[in-house]
Amino acid sequence: MQTKTPTKTIGNYFEQKAIEFLKENSFTIVEQNFYAKKIGEIDIIAKKNDIYHFVEVKSGESFEAVYNITPTKLSRLNRSINYYLQIKKLDVAYCIDAIIFAGEELEYLENITL
Repeated sequence: MQTKTPTKTIGNYFEQKAIEFLKENSFTIVEQNFYAKKIGEIDIIAKKNDIYHFVEVKSGESFEAVYNITPTKLSRLNRSINYYLQIKKLDVAYCIDAIIFAGEELEYLENITL
């Protein structure tokens, strides 16, 4: 009988790989797994050239995992970002990015919107 790897463990693995990718590409990691009460979570907050990047990490069998970033998910993410900026008292340029894994292959999508 084969046991499945828990989703949280898989998520942590790919978030760590995403952080490695960002660091290799001159990003500074500001925070990981920021949780906004009753709103949602921001997987990775990174900074490069004075721009904050709020990064959503998704993984799957193919790059179609990007479709898991739904309008509802983006709306929650936007509310979480606004909450983060408010409590940290930040007035900064920012964008929402996604790092999608298909197996071990990575695709970086910068500045995603609806």
